[in-house]
Amino acid sequence: MNDRLDKIKKFYKKHRRLPSYSEMLNIFNLASKNAVFKIIQKLIEAGFIKKEGAKIAPASKFFALPLVGLVKAGFPILAEENRDYLTLDDYLIGDPQSAFLLKVSGDSLIGLGIFDGDIVIIERKRPATSGDIVLAQIDREWTLKILKKDGIRAHLESANPKYPPFYPKQNLEIFGVVKAVVRKFN
Repeated sequence: MNDRLDKIKKFYKKHRRLPSYSEMLNIFNLASKNAVFKIIQKLIEAGFIKKEGAKIAPASKFFALPLVGLVKAGFPILAEENRDYLTLDDYLIGDPQSAFLLKVSGDSLIGLGIFDGDIVIIERKRPATSGDIVLAQIDREWTLKILKKDGIRAHLESANPKYPPFYPKQNLEIFGVVKAVVRKFN
């Protein structure tokens, strides 16, 4: 099935749509539309394709990348391949309706591995607790920092020793919590 799914994905990438049943006859080198129907049914059952009325459409899993196994970052081990699929949306974003992206500017969170130019995924609905990385407005200035609560008063801290803690003079509002960080290397 993976070979046939790959062929459908190549067609989709080129044409920005799924192939028709007739086109799939040629793609799969088959003579029977019934055989194509069975392939489509398997892809629907596997969650790669969905029915929208009388038409088929890509499901979110269609765009998923294969999660092929586990790799140690310490001593080398023999890697075992498995073929689960994972969408980055499902993995990184709990509730897409309450999430948005921001590009990081600055170095105040380098101690947590968040660097200038990284993309952070912010969730608005999740309540912030002490220790969370938050998108906050402190005295009318927007920032990304670590929320700290010491007793009644909350303040913000960086993860870079060159920055002091930030205590609000007037107000501190939390607008979201960092759910994930995305970094592209090339």
